[in-house]
Amino acid sequence: MFNSAWEREHVWHPYAAIPNPNPVYQVTSASGVYLTLDGGQQVIDGMSSWWSAIHGYNVPELNQAIEKQLKDMAHVMFGGLTHQPAMDLAKTLIDITPSNLQHVFFADSGSVAVETALKMALQYWQGRNNDKKTKFLSFTHAYHGDTFGAMSVCDPENSMHHLYKGLLPTHIFVPPNIQDLRTAFAEHHQELAAMVVEPIVQGAGGMLFYDAEVLAEIRSLCEEYNVLLIADEIATGFGRTGKLFACEHADITPDILCLGKALTGGYMTLAAVLTDPKISQGIQKQGDILMHGPTFMANPLACAVAKASIDLLLASDWQKRIQNIETLLKQGLLPCLSSDKVADIRVMGAIGVVEMKEAMDIPIIQADLIEQGVWLRPFGKLLYTMPSFVIENNQLDQITTAMLHCTQTEV
Repeated sequence: MFNSAWEREHVWHPYAAIPNPNPVYQVTSASGVYLTLDGGQQVIDGMSSWWSAIHGYNVPELNQAIEKQLKDMAHVMFGGLTHQPAMDLAKTLIDITPSNLQHVFFADSGSVAVETALKMALQYWQGRNNDKKTKFLSFTHAYHGDTFGAMSVCDPENSMHHLYKGLLPTHIFVPPNIQDLRTAFAEHHQELAAMVVEPIVQGAGGMLFYDAEVLAEIRSLCEEYNVLLIADEIATGFGRTGKLFACEHADITPDILCLGKALTGGYMTLAAVLTDPKISQGIQKQGDILMHGPTFMANPLACAVAKASIDLLLASDWQKRIQNIETLLKQGLLPCLSSDKVADIRVMGAIGVVEMKEAMDIPIIQADLIEQGVWLRPFGKLLYTMPSFVIENNQLDQITTAMLHCTQTEV
């Protein structure tokens, strides 16, 4: 039986204090889009485990991929060694991403992928004997991860990392509009190593969407002012926005691409950084090497299940599924606007957001959602869902109905 008192005192949860003042719910198993909680209650996971479990849980094809690989080896260091799962996955990623991205570096989390990308950009300019380009340009409300380098390119004023303001490297931030971008590039291009951007959708910084023309302008400005473009598609990659990668909304290609989350279908932690050959060639121009190498880089189990997850996604009618999810989210969330507590609703692909006018009492909201058979993880003023792509219409309707209920009751 779940000992909540012991857990509260000893186990540290994400973005939480210890002892943890908020309730946590023990999951005993997961299958399809359902989580089974301690005591037997089933809830629909509207978060797909922080946007990663795009095929749902306990997926036969993904289980099989891990079981098959496990019989050969669970892990082997990637320093001086290689293995077939890494090579197979690298080839697949190169095949499905823009044609200029030909080199793959495997990391072990999204934050580490961003760290690696930043180091690549800095070493690229070092290799070109340019010691002035040491700054990064990012959006206000940007979120790129929780490690120190990644935090430094998150909005220092409007993000969860404001506590570290003054302790992190100082970079440049601009709202996602064309005029401010043009001004920032004109004023700062000589010191800019790269712009780091979440294409089309800003995730944990506010679940904000911006126009494809802004992304297209960023690519144009990077070329005009000789600045690298790093696309952080950790949250948006693998179909979440309705395109396989969100950069496709503006038909642009980055110099460096970061992938994670849904890469393994939510099974294991793995990330990848893909680069244009000019990046690796620039780094080694002075005989240098990329100074990064995680212990669990290219873990064979993770690579095997990632390859299986991508194959499963591409073999499905994923575009039609996501278009259907988008349509149902728009229909289901529109009535939320009738509540005077709601500021806005936003839907794109398999992302549905209800923004409240005031911050929510999260524990009370979550308890209400659990009672309605739904698991969501709201934060601040945002009540949102990013479900698995395999969700059925009636299950999605249950999620939107529960979200509507939260906007219209005193919870």
